[in-house]
Amino acid sequence: MSVFSSSVSAASVAARLRAAGCVFAEDEARLLLSSAHTAAELEAMIGHRVAGEPLEHVVGWAEFCGLRVAVDPGVFVPRPRTEFLVQRAAALAREAAGAPVVLDMCCGTGAMGLALAARLGRAELHAADLDPVAVRCARRNLPAGRVYEGDLYDPLPASLRGLVEILIASPPYVPSQSIGLLPPEARLHEPRLALDGGGDGLDVVRRVIAGASEWLAPGGHLLVETSERQAEATVRAVAEAGLVARAEVSDERDATAVIGTRTS
Repeated sequence: MSVFSSSVSAASVAARLRAAGCVFAEDEARLLLSSAHTAAELEAMIGHRVAGEPLEHVVGWAEFCGLRVAVDPGVFVPRPRTEFLVQRAAALAREAAGAPVVLDMCCGTGAMGLALAARLGRAELHAADLDPVAVRCARRNLPAGRVYEGDLYDPLPASLRGLVEILIASPPYVPSQSIGLLPPEARLHEPRLALDGGGDGLDVVRRVIAGASEWLAPGGHLLVETSERQAEATVRAVAEAGLVARAEVSDERDATAVIGTRTS
């Protein structure tokens, strides 16, 4: 806790947050108190949170797979459910000899690539995103990786073709008509291009899948996050792209991953 905060009541901060609708007001109050360095900074942070900004944007980081990931304002906040995708990717990557080549597509903050590299202890890490704000954030989180700015596979170096052993992606998959139903934190403060997946939510997902075979190594794996209701259509798209497809579900995390494997 900061030195100045001894004179600030955690209960009073929590009360302000609770009045603004924060469900975990006590936990958030403790986090704000430990993050601010001055009373003025604390007051500003409380104001931003009360106004509805995501807590992760306010404090500047999110916890993901036990790591502290920098999250800049306007960048998609990594979700706990996506940890399931990392878990499955790590299990598959351990089958590769040496340092596997990993590509974090639609990387946002780069949280997935960061967490996967940390779990493996060795990896050749690449990441890509269309949003320049996200790319700047990912470059902070992935100093040992190579982060490219552009539309999906377009900015990748040609030398990566056929070499990627793990391609992990959490593209936007919310149907356009459902964007208005998202919590205000997401709807108002995260970029729409990181949320909106088109008519059925799978426009970008299908494009990721369609291009994967060209970049995967023989025996390489594509892992795509989607929703349970979209899993069947996503599996079908993976199979149509020539990959061996399956869906895996985590009830604990309310997460669905579709995995495609390029045959040798």
